[in-house]
Amino acid sequence: MRTVLEIIKMSTDFLEGKGVEQARLQAELLVGHALGLKRMQLYLQFERPLLEPELETIRGLLRRRGQREPLQYIVGTTEFFGLTLKVDRRALIPRPETEYLVSLLTERVNPPARLLDLGTGTGAIALALAVHWPNCSVLALDVSPEAVALAEENARATGLADRVTVRPSDWFAALRTGEQFDLIVSNPPYLTVQETDETAPEVRQFEPRQALTPGPSGLEAIDRIVARAQDFLASGGVLALETGIAQHEGIAIKLAAAGFARHESLTDLTGRPRYVLAWR
Repeated sequence: MRTVLEIIKMSTDFLEGKGVEQARLQAELLVGHALGLKRMQLYLQFERPLLEPELETIRGLLRRRGQREPLQYIVGTTEFFGLTLKVDRRALIPRPETEYLVSLLTERVNPPARLLDLGTGTGAIALALAVHWPNCSVLALDVSPEAVALAEENARATGLADRVTVRPSDWFAALRTGEQFDLIVSNPPYLTVQETDETAPEVRQFEPRQALTPGPSGLEAIDRIVARAQDFLASGGVLALETGIAQHEGIAIKLAAAGFARHESLTDLTGRPRYVLAWR
């Protein structure tokens, strides 16, 4: 009978052969998921022999990862700003860059009374900020009915469904004239078609394409948001965007043309221009 450690080593070799990065870590997470163990618990059971039903479960997970299905979709959850969120192919997997945007907002923006999250996907931004700002009312919109359903599931699972409302909407289309928000935040699709086609297999084969690219230039969604955001921002309100790293010069011109009072560009953890804040 194979032990846990032997299976981890074999799984690592298999994943390395499939071109999976961080193969040892991924193998440990998959084996742990199959056995219902956290990584530290797994380390304490390295010499445990595995039964055939356990091995069959592990094989199934490895086959999926070997086909380059993202780990998060296989295990069904991801961690985001202290929340455990359900993730599947209905929405983009929340990235560390987006988690850092949430962190920046909690440091740089006054607590808003009303917040709008455009293109909410899993609901990650809306839910994380709702936890941080317990007196804030949050509206989360997404054009994808599947993503809306997933965000609603996460809102219920995190106990935030009373403060985070999720609606289907093509950007601002579902809003009523005169609705006002102190903060509008969005991680819109911003990759060009070419950039999307050049992403890793995990991304281009499994994640929803409409959440990755809005069109040839990568700016189509951002243009729509910038053009209409001030219609729904309260006086002094903030528009916060996650963007592509080569887009800031063009976005700055569009923000000025749209009449924003001021704006600033912020870098991600690698020092690249990733976020834009603009004030009405």
